[in-house]
Amino acid sequence: MKILFVCTGNTCRSPMAQVLLEKIAKDKGLNIEVKSAGIFALDGQKASANAIEVMKQEGIDLENHRARIIHRDLLEEADLILTMSKSHKEALLSKFDFVKGKVYTLKEYAYGKEEDIEDPFGGDIRDYRRAKEEIKEALKQLTTLINGQLTGDN
Repeated sequence: MKILFVCTGNTCRSPMAQVLLEKIAKDKGLNIEVKSAGIFALDGQKASANAIEVMKQEGIDLENHRARIIHRDLLEEADLILTMSKSHKEALLSKFDFVKGKVYTLKEYAYGKEEDIEDPFGGDIRDYRRAKEEIKEALKQLTTLINGQLTGDN
């Protein structure tokens, strides 16, 4: 299964979601390929310093992450596209109609609630920790759902 996380700049939320899900998938032996991109990303930009720091606290290295802007190929190859906010989802649906049926907010897919992951950009380390925890909790539910799909339990 190929999952794409999308946020605004691909420097905070979506890269944190990507590396957290990669770690969970590895630990659980799930066959998942994970990527991330941003709707308004500057290609090649590093992850924000606070995102790097909170991932380091999880034992995950985000130093080598480089932002990339969303493009058609990424969207086409993804089986599931998870956005960090309703506005990201709406932007993708308005520009790329073929994503209908495979794009959701992360919380919508995990919990059935179309809610946003708060953007920590410009905030302090506590804002990044809060965003990380929101993402981690949603990913726990997500991996339970995906595991069922991958093993045919659903």
